[in-house]
Amino acid sequence: MFDHAAARPTGFAGRCVRVLFSPWSRLGLLVTLLAAAGCLVLLLRPQRLLSGGWPNQFTGAAAVVVFAAAYGICTAAFVPRPLLNLAAGALFGSQAGLLAAVGGSVLGAGIAFGLGRILGQEALRPLLRARWLRAADGQLSRHGFRTMLALRLFPGVPFWAANYCASVSRMRWSAFLLATGVGVIPNTGAYVVAGSRAATPTSPVFLVAMGFIALTALGGLLVAWRKRHRLRGAGTSADR
Repeated sequence: MFDHAAARPTGFAGRCVRVLFSPWSRLGLLVTLLAAAGCLVLLLRPQRLLSGGWPNQFTGAAAVVVFAAAYGICTAAFVPRPLLNLAAGALFGSQAGLLAAVGGSVLGAGIAFGLGRILGQEALRPLLRARWLRAADGQLSRHGFRTMLALRLFPGVPFWAANYCASVSRMRWSAFLLATGVGVIPNTGAYVVAGSRAATPTSPVFLVAMGFIALTALGGLLVAWRKRHRLRGAGTSADR
């Protein structure tokens, strides 16, 4: 019978392995990856898609799939989603653009959530000592789906920040991805439609899309204000 204990490295090698796979080492790797991704985005400047167009070698369904994959990677690396949504509409039109943008949103959220959960959760959870942090963690852990759905429907928190914060909580993967997939559709659709009609900024469709974006932004501020006071109250109650 194989002895697993005997197979574990001991002495100096064992200490090196423990340090390498320790929570803080994994957190350091996460920070390094995110910093490298951010620098790469600054160098590649994905915003050029709005002016330079899409590479000619990708057309049809393949272009939509490739764009969705690039979209997901960019959102995990802090690229603002409104920019990518406008590009999706300008490049592929309303229907295919919405499909690419929603697929990319879910993919990017999953990448960020997975990285945060695997590399950062174990090191960061012991640091949740502030009252409002504990209250936010409890809200995401107990009511993950509805909380994340509200954040997606009324975007008052940056997309990447919501992803990485949720990964530190005990929120389930299924609830996170489902809330993301459903919640991003309205706001994403408005941006995609605006991007597809950017050449005619005075058209009724463009104006309606921009009005919807403004309303959801206002709704996001109201939701964030209410959540702030509710989390403060929850944190105060937890300390009593």
